[in-house]
Amino acid sequence: MDTLQFLHSKWAYLVLVVLVLATLNALIKFFGDKEFDAKDFRISLFALITMHIQLLLGIILWFSKGYFDEMGVGEVMKNGAIRKLAVEHPTTMIIAVALVTIGYSKHKKKLVSKPKFKVLATFYTIALALVLYMIPWNLWFS
Repeated sequence: MDTLQFLHSKWAYLVLVVLVLATLNALIKFFGDKEFDAKDFRISLFALITMHIQLLLGIILWFSKGYFDEMGVGEVMKNGAIRKLAVEHPTTMIIAVALVTIGYSKHKKKLVSKPKFKVLATFYTIALALVLYMIPWNLWFS
């Protein structure tokens, strides 16, 4: 379990960097009226892939932690620190991954660059905000 926790924690840095890059790329090119090219496609795809790998690691970690084995749901919900790790963090991150997935899927259906960047910028920005909000910063810097 320590190895899985390590992988999930370290992979998160890559996810954050790639998501920031993909979001900034979409925003800059949307507002700059740039053309969508293969590099933009790869950046948005890499953000999608890294997010999904992180989700998979997180789901495996969540089940291996067994938050609800020793404590009941009521006890977990009363303890703010455990509730954040066992409920709020996973739920918010699943929503963020869903937003990236939806944004990526919707952008592929657009035929012109501006709408492609608009969809990516919108969904990736919201996902990035959720990720930044829900990262357990106290654990990152300890």
